[in-house]
Amino acid sequence: MTYQVPRHIDKDKIFIIKKSEIEGRLEPDFYKPSIATLEQKIRSLSSKRLRSYAQSFAGGATPSKRESEKYYSDSETGVPFLRVQNLQTTGELCLDGCIYINEDTHNGLLKRSQVSEGDLLVKITGVGRMAIASVAPKDFVGNTNQHMVVIKTGNSAVSKYLAHYLNLDIIEQIASRHSTGGTRPALDYPSLKNIPIIEGLDFSIIDNAIKAKKAKEVEAQQLLDSIDSYLLKELGITIPNVDDELKNRMFFSSFSKIEGNRIDPKKYSTKVRNLCTAIQNAYYETKELNRFIVDSCSGDWGTEDCEDYNRNTHIRCLTLRGTEIDNQYNISINKDKAKTRLIKIDSYRKMSIAAGDIIVEKSGGSEEQPVGRVAFIDNELLELYNIGFSNFLFKFKVKDIDPLYLYFYLKTMYNIGVTDSMQSQTNGIRNLIVKEFLSQIVVKPPYVKQQEIVDYITNVRTRAKALQAEGKAILEEAKRKVEHMIIRE
Repeated sequence: MTYQVPRHIDKDKIFIIKKSEIEGRLEPDFYKPSIATLEQKIRSLSSKRLRSYAQSFAGGATPSKRESEKYYSDSETGVPFLRVQNLQTTGELCLDGCIYINEDTHNGLLKRSQVSEGDLLVKITGVGRMAIASVAPKDFVGNTNQHMVVIKTGNSAVSKYLAHYLNLDIIEQIASRHSTGGTRPALDYPSLKNIPIIEGLDFSIIDNAIKAKKAKEVEAQQLLDSIDSYLLKELGITIPNVDDELKNRMFFSSFSKIEGNRIDPKKYSTKVRNLCTAIQNAYYETKELNRFIVDSCSGDWGTEDCEDYNRNTHIRCLTLRGTEIDNQYNISINKDKAKTRLIKIDSYRKMSIAAGDIIVEKSGGSEEQPVGRVAFIDNELLELYNIGFSNFLFKFKVKDIDPLYLYFYLKTMYNIGVTDSMQSQTNGIRNLIVKEFLSQIVVKPPYVKQQEIVDYITNVRTRAKALQAEGKAILEEAKRKVEHMIIRE
């Protein structure tokens, strides 16, 4: 008599397979009935494999960051160097935060992984969702690293179809099923090439959903973009318009102003002087930032996380980096990319992290993204994680001013270019000149006005988040409809 798993048991947690069904892999997850049945269904409906559409497959590499001058460049003269974060489940590339390599690297070391218009790009390694796919847009020229594959199909429409198909959740489950590895899963070329492709699906519903999602995101971004102008208006700060012609970028500064200080034209430029004057002429009281600070400290990167760490000497922390400062709202935790580190308890206590603390990025940045971005520690974050922060950040506590108002104020100062003049750059890494950052002028309206500003900006951000969530839901619903049409066949 054959043993049967009781009916009340979750068949995806406890199940039996025959020895003849073992395909050379011993991981239980690979044989879960739900995913095995799904793949069997998809393969019964497919007539081709991904390799059927490919003229070639190629992967790239990551040039050494230690030799950045040899391999890397800027956005004006360089070639886009794509990474996994540039791929989107909409099938489009996102070039925000893109880094660049020089022409010699593009045509030499990374010649085999060149990307051009219509190429299909598929993620093959890394934690989180596998096989995210995007298509290179019209007239695009770029390159990529080893964590994705460039598939040349010779036809943009075919690449777009394949991207929509691979970005369906049910197809991603199949791709992830065939990935290997523990802490860093990988989808090898044979498995990638063998992904079953169902032809003739109507993805117009997804195309329409993407358009609707974009419209929501544009509306949300307009709300977020309005915050700086609102705050400046409320404080009585009028930013002068300066023509960027060469004659307006030339200026003189007295020797007495620069004697003993760094010789950096940006700090003494007409633009920065005008910004500082406009801030000084605000409606309300002004003070240097350091007058409000009661405590500050740098971060600690700690040591690699492990299961058998000494709980008497260390604490496991989600350790914030510049990566977690999302440039729109505040701190964004991506569980697939977040870093958990072990921090010595004494060091953690010195950090004394609490709601209302402000985090500042002091090292890192890029050509398009200066350092000096700020983040705010709130109760919601502290309820979810033990929070630490890396040595590329520093933190401070404040008094005599609403900390959330100060966070919004410093964020606006960063956006309008004040912070950009407070940094140096060496070996491709930007460093905030902390002394100058802490001596910047802060406009301090009465407490009631601070609260009014905080309430208004919080409301705007809440509305923007809701619009973005609506857009995401529209796209997810469209994908569910396509998946339902596939599974019910």
